[in-house]
Amino acid sequence: MPINLENGFQAETFSSTIPMPMAAVRSMLKPPTSNGSYKPQSKLQTNNCNNGVEIVESMVTPSTLGHYLARRLVQIGVSDIFSVPGDSNLVLLDYFVAEKGLNLVGCCSELNAGYAADGYARRRGVGACVVTFTVGGLSLINAIAGAYSEDLPLVCIVGAPNSNEYGSNKILHHTIGLPDFSQELRCFQNVTCYQAVINNLEDAQWEIDTAISKCLEQSKPVYISISCNLAAIPHPSFSMKQFLPLSISSKQTNQMGLEMAVEMAAQLLNTAVKPVMVGGKKLRVAKAQAAFVELADVCDYAVAVTPSAKGMFPENHRHFIGTYWGSLSSAFCGETVEIADASIFAGAIFDELETVGYSLSYKKNKAIIVESDRVVFPNGPSFGPILMKDFLRALAKRLKPNPTAYENYTRIYIPKSGPTQSEPGEALRVNVLFKHIQKMLSGNMAVISEAGDSWFHCQKLELPRSCGFEMQLVYASIGWSLGATLGYAQASPEDRVVLCIGDGSFQMAPQDLSTMLRLGQRNIIFLINNGGYTIEVEIHDGPYNVIKNWDYTGLVEAMHNQTGNCWTTKVETEEELVKAIEMATGDKNECLCFIEAIVHRDDTSKELLDFGNKLAATNSRPPK
Repeated sequence: MPINLENGFQAETFSSTIPMPMAAVRSMLKPPTSNGSYKPQSKLQTNNCNNGVEIVESMVTPSTLGHYLARRLVQIGVSDIFSVPGDSNLVLLDYFVAEKGLNLVGCCSELNAGYAADGYARRRGVGACVVTFTVGGLSLINAIAGAYSEDLPLVCIVGAPNSNEYGSNKILHHTIGLPDFSQELRCFQNVTCYQAVINNLEDAQWEIDTAISKCLEQSKPVYISISCNLAAIPHPSFSMKQFLPLSISSKQTNQMGLEMAVEMAAQLLNTAVKPVMVGGKKLRVAKAQAAFVELADVCDYAVAVTPSAKGMFPENHRHFIGTYWGSLSSAFCGETVEIADASIFAGAIFDELETVGYSLSYKKNKAIIVESDRVVFPNGPSFGPILMKDFLRALAKRLKPNPTAYENYTRIYIPKSGPTQSEPGEALRVNVLFKHIQKMLSGNMAVISEAGDSWFHCQKLELPRSCGFEMQLVYASIGWSLGATLGYAQASPEDRVVLCIGDGSFQMAPQDLSTMLRLGQRNIIFLINNGGYTIEVEIHDGPYNVIKNWDYTGLVEAMHNQTGNCWTTKVETEEELVKAIEMATGDKNECLCFIEAIVHRDDTSKELLDFGNKLAATNSRPPK
C-alpha cells in the first residue's frame, strides 16, 4: 500500500529502504552519543534512485527489543519521542537515547507528553510517547483520548512490571493495591485501536509490528506495554539484516460503486443552480486534501470549511468564502452555504460543537456527505467502500463549472471594517489583539488555538499561504494547546508557532513551557489574561469561574532561569502590544516570546456569546 510520509514522498511499505530528505540523512550520519556498552551499531548508505531522489538504505542489525522498537519508530517517521521517566521504562529509554535519528524529549508531565505527541502527529503524520506503568499511563490517557477523537496515529509506550510478576499474585507499587495489572490496559482499550502487552520475547516482534501497523492503518493511537526486564535481552526475531515490511491493509475502492456514486452526484450537482463545497476535518485522515483542492479548481463552486478543518484548504484560493459554523460562520459564508440548492460535504463531522448544538440549516435533502470510505446521498442510498480521494478525483472529471454561488457571495459580501482604533492609553481589547496577530502572520508560521474565546477569534484569522492551523474541538480538553505547541514546533522547526491561550487554560498544564525553553523553540505565546474561565462564564456563570491571578511573566522567567533564549512582556494597551509584536518578530526573533495581554473579564467575541447561549440551552433541556 502506498503510504504518504511526512516529507511528501511515498513508500510502498515501511521496509528497510525509505525515502528521506537529505537533511535527515545528514543528521542520521552524525556519530552517535555513547550511552552504554550495549549500544547498537548501525550503518547507513545513500543511493540515487531513477527519479533523482536520494534515499537511505538501512543496514541495521538490531538484536534487542529496545533497539528494534527504536528503529521501527525512526522508520515510520518519528524523530522525536516525548517521555517521562519511571522505574519500569528506564532501560527502554536508554535505547531511545542511543538510537541515531531519534531524539528523546523529556517532559514535565505525562499529560503534556501526550499533548506533545498529539501536536507532533498533526504536523509529522505520526507521533510517539513513552511513560511508566499505571501512574504514568493513567496521567497520559486524557491526551490519548483527545488524539483518538482527532484520528491521530500515536504510538503510546508504557514500561510495565517485570515479566515474572505476571500471575504472581503480588501487589506492586504504581498499582491500586490489587494483584491485577490489567487496570491500565482496560482503560486504554477505550481510547486506542490496538493494545499489545509484551511480557515475553517470543511474541514481542510480532506484537510491535502489529501495533504499529494498526496505528498507521487506522490512524488512531495504539498502546504497547513492555515489561521492564525485556528491553535489553537479545532475541533471534530482532536480529534480521532487513526489517520485514509492516503489514498494512488498506481499503480498496469498489469501482462499480464509485461509478454509480459519481454518476448520481454529477446528476445532482450539475442540475443545481448554486451548488457549494464544504470541507471537514476528515480530509486529513482520508489523505484527500489535495483531491479536494483539485475538485474546487475544476468546478468553481464557493468553498467553505468546517471550524476544525481550518487550515486544510488554502485560504487564498479564489473561491474560498470562510468557515461554515452555523450562526457562528464567517460573514456571509453561512448564508451562502444554507441557500445553496445542492452541496457536497467532504470529511465533515456533525458533532454537537461543529453544529452549534445541532442547529445547522443547510438543505440536508440536497447534501452529499462524503465520508472517508463511503458516499451518502440525501434520502437515498450510500455507496462503499469508496475512498474519499478517489471519489473527489473521479467527480472532478464529471462536474461542469458553476461559479454562481461564489458570484452571489461576492455581491452580498461587505469587507470587514475591523475594530475601532483605540484611544491613546485605552485598555487593550481582545479584537484589537487579534487584529495585530493577523498583521503578524506569515507563511512560515502556524497558529494553535486553545479552547475558549480563542476558537472564535482564530477562526476569523485569514491564514497566509502555507500557514498552519490546529485546534481541538470535539474533545475540547482545556490546556491541550500548550503541550500541542511543544510537539508541533518540534515536528516543524522551520515554522514559528503562534499559540493563543487563555489564563485559565494555561493554568491547567503550564510546566512544559520549560521544555520549550530547553529545546530552544521560538514560539510566540499570547496569554490572554481576563481573570477566569470566560467560555464557562458565557455558558453558566458562578464564583467557580474566577481563578487566582498569577504573575505569568514572572513564572516564565523562573522557568527560564537565565538559561536559553526567552523574552517576556505584559501589555495593557494597543501601543504596548504593537511594540511587543515588533520586538517578538524583530530583535527577539530567535527567542521564545511570551506576551501577556491583560483584558477585561467581560471582553468576549459575539460568537462566544451566541455559542454560550446555545450550549446552555442544550445542557438545560429537561429530562424526557
